[in-house]
Amino acid sequence: MTGSELLIGAAAEGIAALITDTTKAGSSSAIANTIKGIRDKSKQTIFNASRRYIETYQKRHCQLKVLGMREPVNLSSIYTGVKLLDSQDILQFDPSALEENFRQNRFRGYSGRGRKDRKQSGVAIANQKQYLMVLGGPGAGKSTFLRKVGLEALRTFYYEGVTYEPRVIPVLLELKQFEASDVNIAKFIAAEFETCGFPEAEAFMQNALTQGNLLVMLDGLDEVPSANLDNVLKTIRDFVDRYDKNRFIASCRVAAVGYRGSAFVRFSNVTMADFDDEQIQQFINNWFSSESDRERETAEKCWEVLQKSENKASKELAHTPLLLTYLCLVYDLSQRFPNNRSSLYKKALRILLEEWAAEKRILRDEIYEGLSIEQEEILLSEIAYDGMEGDQLFFDKRWLSSQIRNFLAGNLNAPKGLDSEKVLNAIEVRQGILVERMENQYSFSHLTLQEYLAAQYLIDNHAWKGLVRQHITDNRWREIFLLLPGLMLGRSGADSLLLEMKVQADSYISTPRLKALINWAETAIDQSEEKLKPAAKRSVAIFLALDRALDRAEARAKIFHSVNFSGLV
Repeated sequence: MTGSELLIGAAAEGIAALITDTTKAGSSSAIANTIKGIRDKSKQTIFNASRRYIETYQKRHCQLKVLGMREPVNLSSIYTGVKLLDSQDILQFDPSALEENFRQNRFRGYSGRGRKDRKQSGVAIANQKQYLMVLGGPGAGKSTFLRKVGLEALRTFYYEGVTYEPRVIPVLLELKQFEASDVNIAKFIAAEFETCGFPEAEAFMQNALTQGNLLVMLDGLDEVPSANLDNVLKTIRDFVDRYDKNRFIASCRVAAVGYRGSAFVRFSNVTMADFDDEQIQQFINNWFSSESDRERETAEKCWEVLQKSENKASKELAHTPLLLTYLCLVYDLSQRFPNNRSSLYKKALRILLEEWAAEKRILRDEIYEGLSIEQEEILLSEIAYDGMEGDQLFFDKRWLSSQIRNFLAGNLNAPKGLDSEKVLNAIEVRQGILVERMENQYSFSHLTLQEYLAAQYLIDNHAWKGLVRQHITDNRWREIFLLLPGLMLGRSGADSLLLEMKVQADSYISTPRLKALINWAETAIDQSEEKLKPAAKRSVAIFLALDRALDRAEARAKIFHSVNFSGLV
C-alpha cells in the first residue's frame, strides 16, 4: 500500500467517524428513522463511501489541465499560496498614487504594494471567516484556491498540522451547472454523496447540513447563465439562511459582484492579490520540479530570463496566475521565450478574449449581437491607441462608453440609444481586458496588452510612419516600437520601419557641430583594429571625445575659479 493510499484510508476513517457521530446527534423526527437506517449500515460501507468521496474529489478537483497541456498536473505539486486583500482596502487606494505606480512599475493589478501588512494568506482568512466571498479577475486563481481549501479540509481528517482548521466535509459546486429554473442546492449536494455510495445520501446530507458539518464552496457566480441569475441568487440566499451553521466560500469575478452581492450580505469580501515576485518565482519552481528539470536547473534559468530587462513587459503578464501558466508552457517547449514578442502577447490576449471561457466550458452570450472576437479586438485596439496617444492609463467610464457606442454604430449599425455601459460591463466581467480600478475609472488589465493592441492599431491603419516621426524619442512608446516588426508581414515591412527610423534619427544630427562630430568619429575608427561593429566603434569614439571635452571644461572652470579667488582678475 502506497503512502497516498494510507493517507486516503486515514482520511476516510475520519470522515466515517464524523458521519457516525453526526447520525447519533439529534435530528428532526421527519428523518429520524432514516438516520437510524444509516447507523445500522455497516461501518465498512460508510468507510468505503468516504474513501470513494475523497478519491473522487482528488480526481475531479485536484488535477489541472489547462491551455492545451499534454498531461494534467497535480494541484498540490504546483499550488502557490495566494494572498488576499480586504476589498475595502482596494477602494481606499489614492487615485493619483495608484496611477503613478502604474507609470513607474508597469503594474496595474490588485497587489497592495506598499501596504504589505494588508495582504494575508488565503487559507488563514478562510480559517477566520465562516462566510467568505473571494473576488478576482479572470485567471486570478479563484477556482484553484477553492479547490485547495477543500483539499486542506479533507486533510484535517488524517493530519494534525493542517493549515485549514475547521473539521468539515468539503463540497464543491460549479455554479455554471445551475441552468434549470428550479435549482435545488441540497439535491446537488446529495448527488455528490450518492455518487460515492453513501447510504441514504439525501437524509445524511440533510442531517450534516443541520449539524453544520459541511464546507459548501460555490464556485463561479459570474458563470451562472444570465437567464437564470435572479432565481439562483435567491436560492443561494435562502439556502445560506436555512443552513447557517455550515461554512461557505463563494467565488466571483470582481466586476460581477455589484449585481450579485445582494445575495451575500453575510459574506466578507476579499480580493485575490496579483502574484508578487516571490510568488512568481515559487510558482516557476513548483512548475519545473521534476527530477530532469532540477538537474537542468530549468526553474532557475526561466526565472533569470524573465528578470532580464528586455522581458520586463512579458514579466508583467506573470502577475496573473493563468498567464504565468501560459509563460511556463511556452518556456517548457524551447527553454526560452520567443524573440517575436508580439506572437506571445497575441496568444495571451486570445486566452483572455475567448480561450479561457471555452476551456471552462462556459457558454457565454455575445458581448453584443454580431460583435465577433476579431471586431472586439479592433475596438480594443482603437481604445488602446487613443490612450497611448493621449498619455492615458486610466479611462473615464463615459469616454469608454462613447467609444464603444460610436464603434458599434459605425460597424454594426447599432442604434444611437444603445446602452454601451452594458457592453463595457460585459467586456470587464467575461474577459477582464478592461478593469474598473476606481469608481468610473478603467484601465487595461495589463499595460503589455494595451501596448500590443496599440501596435496592432498602427499596423491595421498603416499609421506607423506617423509614429516614427512623432514619438521615436518618447520612451513611453519604446515597447510599441519593439512590437511593430513582429506584426509586419515579411522582412520588407520591418526593413521599411528601420529605414524610416534612420531617416528620422538623421534629422536630429543636422546641426553643423553634430555633423562634424559624427564625421570625426567615422575618421577616427578607420584605423582601429578592434573587433567591434562600426556602430560600437563610433559610440566609443564619441564617448571619449565628450569625456575629454568635459575634462577640458572642468579644467577651465577650476583655472577660472583659482584665478578669480586669488584676485588676479
